[in-house]
Amino acid sequence: MKLLRTIVGLVAALPLAIAIAAVQAPAPASAGPVVFSDDFNGAAGTAPDPAKWRHDIGGSGWGNNELEYYTDRTDNASLDGAGNLVITARRDNPGNYGCWYGTCQYTSARLLTAQTFTQAYGRFETRMKLPRGQGMWPAFWMLGDNIGSAGWPNSGEIDVMENVGFEPSTVHGTIHGPGYSGGAGVGAGYTLPNGQKFSDAFHTFAVDWSPGAIAWSVDGIQYSRKTPADIGGNQWVFDHPFFMIMNLAVGGNWPGNPDAATTFPQQLVVDYVRVTAPDTGSAGRITGLAGKCVDISGSNTADGTKVQLWTCNGTGAQNWTFAADGSVRALGKCLDVSGGSTADGAKVQLWTCNGTGAQKWVLSGANDLVNPQANKCLDVTAANTADGTPLQLWTCNGTGAQKWYRN
Repeated sequence: MKLLRTIVGLVAALPLAIAIAAVQAPAPASAGPVVFSDDFNGAAGTAPDPAKWRHDIGGSGWGNNELEYYTDRTDNASLDGAGNLVITARRDNPGNYGCWYGTCQYTSARLLTAQTFTQAYGRFETRMKLPRGQGMWPAFWMLGDNIGSAGWPNSGEIDVMENVGFEPSTVHGTIHGPGYSGGAGVGAGYTLPNGQKFSDAFHTFAVDWSPGAIAWSVDGIQYSRKTPADIGGNQWVFDHPFFMIMNLAVGGNWPGNPDAATTFPQQLVVDYVRVTAPDTGSAGRITGLAGKCVDISGSNTADGTKVQLWTCNGTGAQNWTFAADGSVRALGKCLDVSGGSTADGAKVQLWTCNGTGAQKWVLSGANDLVNPQANKCLDVTAANTADGTPLQLWTCNGTGAQKWYRN
């Protein structure tokens, strides 16, 4: 199913895609500083802050045969006086707004930060209550800031949350890039338990994005995680700044059109949008099994030096920094998987930093230190707590030999 959207003045066709089921896990931690925040506090009827949000305006079908005309009027996007932004889709006469697209029958709003805020990596999070009804299509998503030069899908697209009205209990998170766009987008879906609907209450939607990995969560439950290994050998285009978009579409190829049971107006109610920077953090220990530390054998700085478990002693050989490029560093070099191997039992060593996937690591909220290239965990060999036990790469299994803590 091909789902296209258009950014006015940038590109004619931008897809968003359907996603599939996934496994629940704790969401990754994100402890970086808040760099963008809007709590939508203000008087009822006030327009959203123009220093943070701009409007896409128009009704061309947005490449998906959608029916809405996006306006910049407070009838379609305004604060409610109770700390929320309300995006309202109305059955309207778009001719009142200069609609030139013959089939648009509704008005709504689409807000974006292309001219006000972009960022690579970190946590992008919103708390929303979704609309209900056949034909409704709310979304919170992101596009690469190089879309004007690279074009879509080479610029990349990250869909944090999409919902279509005929699936009131399910949201989708998806990535799009060259070779995996539109209906071939790579993603997953999350369904609320016990028949709950996303229109019944507020829920929190987030992505935790780091070099080589993107993880989606709902209400703190991670339901999907994608890395370059998931895109079939295609190019990973998620290592540059993106901007945010939130909108409420009506009708289109994916959700289908409203029917006789769909009532209007419908509202997407947004409690907040918040972005935290990547957590590069300060240097410190990484502790694991038996409270011992990740250690560089003999404090040796030579390439290939064994990385091991050792009683914590406060030396520089145990003083690690999580860098913005996804590497983990001590003594001026990087934590590295020997030979870039993805096999269970691959040796973990110290090596000159080189930016390869063998040196990318993500510390998840479940305290797994994951190498996204292999989608495997840093592991204490044989769960041995003796000083000098070498560390290795191993399939993630949730055991104590793979739990790591920064302190």
